[in-house]
Amino acid sequence: MGSCMKAFALFVFLSLAGLSLSERVQVKVRSVTSIAETDNNYICATMDYGPSTMCNYGQCPWRKVGILELDLKNKILANAIKAFNPLRLRVGGSLEDQTVYKVGLVTKCPHFKHNMNVRRFGMSNGCINMERWDQLNHFFNETGAKVTFGLNALRGKKLENKNSTLWVGNWNKLNAQEFMKYTISKGYKIDSYELGNELSASGVFARVNAGQYGKDMIILSNLVKKLYANFSDQPKIIGPGGFYDKEWFNEFLRVSGPGIVDGLTHHIYNLGAGDDPKLIKRVQDPFYLDEIAQTFKDISESIKRYGPWSGAWVGESGGAYHSGGRNVSDTFADGFWYLDQLGMASTFDHKVYCRQVLIGGNYGLLNTTTFAPNPDYYGALLWHRLMGPRVLQASHDGSPYLRSYAHCSKDSERGDITVLLINLSNSTTFVVNTVNDLNLYPSEHTESFPPREEYHLTPEGGNIQSQVVLLNDTPLKLTKTMEIPNLNPALVSPLEPIKVAPHSFVFAVLRGFGAPACSS
Repeated sequence: MGSCMKAFALFVFLSLAGLSLSERVQVKVRSVTSIAETDNNYICATMDYGPSTMCNYGQCPWRKVGILELDLKNKILANAIKAFNPLRLRVGGSLEDQTVYKVGLVTKCPHFKHNMNVRRFGMSNGCINMERWDQLNHFFNETGAKVTFGLNALRGKKLENKNSTLWVGNWNKLNAQEFMKYTISKGYKIDSYELGNELSASGVFARVNAGQYGKDMIILSNLVKKLYANFSDQPKIIGPGGFYDKEWFNEFLRVSGPGIVDGLTHHIYNLGAGDDPKLIKRVQDPFYLDEIAQTFKDISESIKRYGPWSGAWVGESGGAYHSGGRNVSDTFADGFWYLDQLGMASTFDHKVYCRQVLIGGNYGLLNTTTFAPNPDYYGALLWHRLMGPRVLQASHDGSPYLRSYAHCSKDSERGDITVLLINLSNSTTFVVNTVNDLNLYPSEHTESFPPREEYHLTPEGGNIQSQVVLLNDTPLKLTKTMEIPNLNPALVSPLEPIKVAPHSFVFAVLRGFGAPACSS
């Protein structure tokens, strides 16, 4: 009798253990005023030079997907960009400060080659010829992309000495000038020019002092103003495209001065190395993810104090450096940090957020072999379509494993808002009521609201390391004609709470929410 009771008790325990827990949470949205504002095209993806010979951890995940080798006629690639209408693209990256443009007096055009004697990324200098630039611009025009182009900031400089990483001397603008003249003559539209990549503070194998960099930005600004003098919409100037250091960035803004730097770009790879076995745990740890908030806050403070004419950009972020983490960066799990950083950066008044990379490495939004979208692509696309530029304060007193962000909805009509809810927990379902802080009696008003539009993203089979993502329980796959599938919401009564399953993301559009900040 005793053994039977024990067996029954064990059965009940195991049955209950298999059930997920639930927690009721009230997310309060402060609706009177916005707390920050992004650019209309906040979502951005990078295109990197990464040649086929660039390798990390015994892998070479850049085979024929870098700027110079990418198949621009690939239909999936084109459709993936077109779906954003438009997608902001940052063209440049790791090797841009080793790149010359074959135009004007430059007649030689070497290929990037693997060379471990070169301290910077182990690659020799390379070149982009104007035939390839023509092809790229035809592609940008066809897909409606909004282009930021990264210029070589080390042109004309030299190393202080053979043992130093400090590059000294003024920026030589001549090659960039001929490149811009060619670009203008062909009618190619550039949204912004960025000078340099990861040269700030201690730099990545190379660095430039803040004061010199500020002077170089003035040279670039004057060049753009001169060459684009007859254009009503001149390209913006952004930089420095490196890792944030308070003293360095403050001096950079002080020296460059008012009206020079339109976008202050910084890079983030806060998850560590791509081969770190702790990567999968870090992306689910709310306390670890919170640590980057201080950087967002600090750079916003630098702008307020030294460059109020500028706006903060995350110019490049791939989570884990050295091409990302295999079996993490290209899976559903990567969305935990990515969507959370999109939300967090927006609350600190960041205007643009560029994901490393559109395609390439292990962290591409698109699969490097098939070009099919990885899970993060769909999260980025939903953000772009649903989250408007005005950022609202969203807060709750529940578990830190529930992350919540709120924006005015895109094309908001009646104070509509969109909330993003991220569940980092592997066992708890959060049952969420979203309330307007102006409305003391929400149940008396919600009956007349239109249905709530919900987009639930979950991993196939509950496996967060799956490369297949489900939207409202339906796998997202390309259509037979290689088009991005329709992203249709589930329509839910506004009287019902939002149920956020374990390890899932939910975008919810609340029509008629009545947020004054979203009504104008």
